[in-house]
Amino acid sequence: MNSLEHHWIKRLAESRKPAYLVIPDLIEEDLASGRLRPRDRLPGLRDLADALQLNYTTVARAYAEARKRGLLDARAGRGTFVRGRTQTLPLAGGGSVEMSMNMPPEPPELAARLRDGAATLFAQADPYPMLRYQDFGGLPEDRAAGRAWLKRRLPHCEDDTVLVCPGIHSALVALVSQLARQGETICLDTLAYPGIKAITSQLGVRLQPLPRDDEGPLPHAFEALCKTDKPGAFYCNPTLQNPSTLTLSSRRREALADVALRYSVPIIEDDAYGCLAVDAPDALATLAPELTYYVTGMSKTFGAGLRVAYLRSPSARQTQRVAGALRATTVMASPFTVALATRWVNDGTAADICDAIRVEARARQAIASQALANWRFDAHPESFHLWLPIPAHCDWSAPELALRLRSQGVAAVAGAAFSTDGNPPNALRICLGGPQDRDDCRYALQHVAEMLNDPHHLHMPMM
Repeated sequence: MNSLEHHWIKRLAESRKPAYLVIPDLIEEDLASGRLRPRDRLPGLRDLADALQLNYTTVARAYAEARKRGLLDARAGRGTFVRGRTQTLPLAGGGSVEMSMNMPPEPPELAARLRDGAATLFAQADPYPMLRYQDFGGLPEDRAAGRAWLKRRLPHCEDDTVLVCPGIHSALVALVSQLARQGETICLDTLAYPGIKAITSQLGVRLQPLPRDDEGPLPHAFEALCKTDKPGAFYCNPTLQNPSTLTLSSRRREALADVALRYSVPIIEDDAYGCLAVDAPDALATLAPELTYYVTGMSKTFGAGLRVAYLRSPSARQTQRVAGALRATTVMASPFTVALATRWVNDGTAADICDAIRVEARARQAIASQALANWRFDAHPESFHLWLPIPAHCDWSAPELALRLRSQGVAAVAGAAFSTDGNPPNALRICLGGPQDRDDCRYALQHVAEMLNDPHHLHMPMM
C-alpha cells in the first residue's frame, strides 16, 4: 500500500473536496486503473489515518462512504476489503428491477380500459370546473362514490362522515395534527409505514412503539401505556401490513378496540391494502366506530399517481374538524383525479382493477414461493410485497444485502426503514409490483436467493 499511500497523499493535497469524499473517489479510480483489485485488503482506520495524516473520524467517514458506493466490504475482526464495482446485470428491456417502492402490479389487460375511461371523461365533462376551486372534501357526487367504495369494508358508513382527500398521506398529516400536539404521543406497532414516522417527526409528535408478537401489537402493552401516559391516538395498518404483510386477526382487533374504548383513545386505521384481502376480518372502524378514523385510497392499490383517498371520521363534527386541517395543509384534491376516481367507482372499473391486481399479486407470490423456497419469509397471496428475515448463518446485515443487491440491479429496502423502536429486524421488504413484468420479478427473486445461498465474497481468500 506504500505507493498508493504516497499517491493518495498527493491527490488529497491537490483536491478541494473534503478528504472523506476524496478517498472513495481514489478507491474507485485505483480499481479502474488496476492499482487496486477486488478482495485486496485495505489498512485499518487508525493505520490509514496515521499514514495519510488525517484524523480517525475523517477516515471512518471515508470508509463509510465507500461502503455506501458498494466499493468495500467490512467485517468486525476480519478487516476491510475492496469489493469493486459490480456491473448491473442486464434485465429484460435493460435497466434494473425496482422492488423498493410498494407499487401495485400493472395488469396489461386493463391499459386500454383506463385510457378509454380518461378520454371519455375529458370528452364529456366541462373542462373549466376542473381548473377551479371546489368544495373541500369533494363534491356531493364524489363523496357518494367514496361512501360506495368504503361500504366494501364499512357497511354502515354515512355520507356526512366521509371526506375525499388527495391521498392517504395527506389524510394522515391532518389526523396526526388534530389528535396529538407537539410533544405528545401516538402509539403503534414496532414496524410501521415509513410515512407515519416522517409525518410525526415533522409535527414534533413522539412515537411510542408497542411490543408485538406474531399476531401484532400486544393489547396488554397498549393498556399499560394508556394507564401511565394516555396516547393521543393508536395508529395501525391492520390488513396486509406494510412491511410485514401481517393481517391482524379478529381476536386481536377486538382486544385492541376494547382497550381503545375503555380509555377513549382515538384509532387511526390506515387500511391502504384493505380492498385486496378477500378474507380480511372486520375493520376496527366497525368495532369502535365512535373512536376510529378510517382511511383507505387508490394510490397504494391502483397506482401512485391516483392521489385519491377516502376518510371516514367518527362523527360529522369530527369530519369538519379534519376538513379544516386538510384545507390548511393541502387546499383540495385535484378535481380531475377525483372525477376520474368517481367515474371508475361508479362504472365498476375500480372493482375490476382491484380484482385484476389481486390476481396478478397471487401470480407473483407464487413466483416468490418458488424462487425463495429454501428461505422462510412472510407473505400473503393477495399482497404485492413480502418480508424476508435474513438468517443468521448468511452473515449478511440487511442494509449490506440491500446495498449489494442494488449494485446488481435489484432494489429492496432494509428493515431499519420501518422500525419504530430503534431495534430494526435484520430483514428486507421486497416489493413484487411496479412496472416490471413476471419474468423480471422471477429473475430478481432468483438473484436474491442466489445471493443468500452463496455469499462467497465474504469467504474467498484475499489476494
